[in-house]
Parts: sequence; C-alpha cells; structure tokens
Amino acid sequence: MESTNEDLRELSLLEKIESDPDVNQSVLATQLGVAVGTVNWHLKRLIAKGAVKVSRAERKKLRYIITPEGLALRARLAVDFVERSFSVYRHTRQRVKDHVAKIRKAGFDSVRIVGSGDVADICKLTCLEQGISVVSDKSVPALVLDGYKVRLEGLA
Repeated sequence: MESTNEDLRELSLLEKIESDPDVNQSVLATQLGVAVGTVNWHLKRLIAKGAVKVSRAERKKLRYIITPEGLALRARLAVDFVERSFSVYRHTRQRVKDHVAKIRKAGFDSVRIVGSGDVADICKLTCLEQGISVVSDKSVPALVLDGYKVRLEGLA
C-alpha cells in the first residue's frame, strides 16, 4: 500500500499535468516543493501504471497526457484524500470533546491551545461549540498540539 505522501504527490502531479500538459519536470518540482528527481520517479511510476503517456511535443520538449486510467486514478486519489481528511477531522474533534469533558470536570471553563494550523483551528472551533473559551492565560489547562495529536496538559 502506498504512503499518504506518495498518493498526495501523485494526485498533485496528475492535477498539474491535467491543467498544463506541456509543463516540464523542473516546474512541477518547484510547484510541489520537491526535487526534480522525485518528480521524475513519480512520473515513471505513473507511466508504468498506464496513468500518463509521454509524447514529444518538440525536439527537446515532452508533453504529458493523462490517460483514462489516469483520470480514474486521480478521482480515486482525490476521494481517498477527502476521506482521510475527514477522518482526521472527526478523530481530532472527538479527542478534543473528550478533553473538554475532563476540563469541565476539573472546574475550568476555558483552555489554552498550544500550536497552530488546521488542527488548532479544529480544536478552537470544537472548544467554542462546547462552551469552552480559548484564552492565552497560562493558569488554565492547555491543549498541546503535536502534529495531528492533541494532548491535555495542566490538570492534576
């Protein structure tokens, strides 16, 4: 089974190739924030899977064409990405709700969020929906973010 990062890169490559079949590997690498060799490796895999065909547009220029198999792969990868994203969202919300119950039981009505990004936004929205204020006061419990993990600190 492929890793999530590989799936996401392949999805991104297929989307970028679909929008511009004349794009070159250097531009793709810059857009994806990876090395040209990484793009080349992924393109070779996509070609081997039958998802992408290569034709020569000019003497030194290649054109990438997404096959019907490639369109089906892109659709499957997009659905998988959305499903994984919703799974992370649901899991994070449930974890925060469990922490909120502990915070309330300890007599607090506010929490601090340590971290930033999408997971922090999910935490903040969940707390507010549960009637817990999000503050910067260090005397209240904290939801500490570590990647996709959320742990509760500051309760005895």
